Parts: sequence; C-alpha cells; structure tokens
Amino acid sequence: MTSHYTNTIFVVYLLLCLFITSAFSASSFIRQFTDDFNSNLQQGNGVRPNPNLEEAHYLEKHEEISSRDHKVSASSTVKGLRERPPSSYSLKMESFNTFLKSSTNVDRYESRPFSVGGYNWTLLVYPTGNKNDNGAGYLSLYVAIDNSTFVAAQNEVYADLMFYVFNNNERQYFTIQDTNVWRFNVFKTMWGFSQVIPVETFKDSKNGYLYNGDHCEFGVDVTIPTTYKKSELFTLTDFDNPRYTYILQRFSTLLKDYYFSDVFSIGGRSWYIQVYPSGSAAAEGKYLSMYLSLDGKQKFLPYEKIYVRAKLRVLNQRQFSNYEMQVENWYNAPGYGAAGWGYHEFIPLSDLKDLSKGFIVNDVLKVQVQMDAISLTKYFPS
Repeated sequence: MTSHYTNTIFVVYLLLCLFITSAFSASSFIRQFTDDFNSNLQQGNGVRPNPNLEEAHYLEKHEEISSRDHKVSASSTVKGLRERPPSSYSLKMESFNTFLKSSTNVDRYESRPFSVGGYNWTLLVYPTGNKNDNGAGYLSLYVAIDNSTFVAAQNEVYADLMFYVFNNNERQYFTIQDTNVWRFNVFKTMWGFSQVIPVETFKDSKNGYLYNGDHCEFGVDVTIPTTYKKSELFTLTDFDNPRYTYILQRFSTLLKDYYFSDVFSIGGRSWYIQVYPSGSAAAEGKYLSMYLSLDGKQKFLPYEKIYVRAKLRVLNQRQFSNYEMQVENWYNAPGYGAAGWGYHEFIPLSDLKDLSKGFIVNDVLKVQVQMDAISLTKYFPS
C-alpha cells in the first residue's frame, strides 16, 4: 500500500515538471517568432528599428495637444478685419495649392521659431485642417511654444493670441482671437483655432485669400500680459449735507476784487470759498462771481483727481428762497488742472443789491457751500 502511494506521487510530480517545461518553451517560441516577424516587416519596408522609440512617442503625443482642452466657445471668439499687419510674425506662401497637392504625409507647415517675451514660438498652419482637433475641411492655425525656453521659476506662460489671414479683396487682414488668455506649459504647448476658414472658401480665389495665382499670407500676434503692479481704489462718499457759511460784513464797502473765506475741512479735504463782490472779469460787472476751491497747501499726489458734487448758495436772510447753483466736477491737484469750480455769473448784482429781496441785510452778505459727495482715491503702492 505504501509502495503504490509513493509511485502515484512520483508520477504526478513528473507530469507537473513536463508541463512547466513545455509552457516555458512555448513562451520563448512565441516571443522569438514575434521579434523575428517585426524584424522582417521592418526590413521588408526598408524601415530600420528606431532606437529613440520613447522620444518619438512623446513627440507624437505633443503634436496632439490642441485647442480642445481650451474649450474655445463661440461667445469668446472675436473675428474682424484690420489694416495693421501682424506684429509678432508673418508667414507668406507663394505655392499654397502646390504644397496642398504634393503633401500626402505632411498635414501642416511649421514656421521657424520667433521670439516674444523671452520665449521661442512657432506658427503652425494646417491647410486642410487639424483632424485631431475637429478641424477637417477648415484652415487651422496654431501657435506652439518651445518648452525648452521655460525657466525653472516660471513653468507656465499666459499669452493673448491673434491670428491673421490676408484678404487681397479687402486689402485687410481677417483676424480671429479669443477673449480669454491662453495658458502654455510643458503639458500644453500648442493653442489655436481648428476652424478658422472653410478650405473651399479659402481656395476660391474669388474670396481674396488666394491671390496672384497661388499666394497667401498668415500671421500672428503673441502678447504676454503681465500682472499689474500699480492700482487705485476709487470711493465716492455721500454726505449728510455738511455746510460751511462765509459771512461778508460791510459788503457795500468792500473794494478788493475778490475775497477768500477761512479754510474749512469736509470729507478729509481742505477747501475755501472765493467771492468776487463786483464780479470777475468774465462777469463784466453785472454779476457776483463765486467759486469753491481746494486749498493748495494740503498734500496731494501727482495727477490726483477728486470728484465733487456740491451746492453754492447766496443765503436769503428774510425767509425767502436762497439763490442756489450746483457744482459737479473733477478737482485736480494744484499744477495738474483746475483746483476750483464755480460761476462767473452767479447772481445778478441788480437782484443782490435789491434790499427788498433779502440777500443783503444790515450790509451783510452770507454765502454757503453744501457738500453732497466727495471722492477718495487710494493708490497702491502708496
């Protein structure tokens, strides 16, 4: 019984060894057959094995990078005509149709590199469309960045792109651009438009894109926008009617051409009222003139502007209506424009000096300003 059991185990072990040996031989045979087949196929086609297979595979994937990832929408695409030629690069072809007919394996033309913003770029033209980007039947235009020009601290570049196609009929350039900025990085090195112009429209010389037989011109503007380093914050403050009253005593005896009130502060700024009792030169002696001015002794920033909405008044001292006119304008820092606004012809002197109308009582004139709104602008960096 023990001998029979031992013999059975030996037979099973022998069969198992034979199975493993057969499987290994078959695997070697299949691998050898496959290698031989590929080698014969390459030699039969006159193609040598590619020692840089991994690099070629990377380049193939690089070529497939397209605008599909950018999600260009019709609402963000802007088309137009302009006379100004492209500023970054121009590509002129004298044999477009010839290139189209003779190129069976080449689906695009790639320009030589050009530099913008410290980076190298190329303009790519697909005469019959980039089929990998749903562009079949259309002229496709792209820009690619040389990712070897990326620096360690800057792994992506944002760029505005505008593509040009010259139209000889209009003597202008058809342009197409996206309102969004394009982001280039080592994974996305090519952006553009897959459907610029239908190929049949482009090839029809009646439409003006092909001229002088077989000539055409393409171009691109590459603009690298930079983030702003200076800014300003504008704030407009409405006030609860703050007022300042300027009283001129012994009005009939005032002999000077003009008089200034004391300086007063409203809205974080210093002001004064200027009054011409007999009118400024422009009033020709028929009107009282009055102005609201900024005090030039306070601190201003160059080109600073202040929006002001206020009311200038000659107060009526007998409970009749005041004489009022509104001031609404931009006040400038001294030396950069007007620092005072008002009216040459504020109130007729005939009405002002008519004592029955109540503007002058006991030889006293009262004028007033009411501030309704003043702006404040903060500048960064300060």
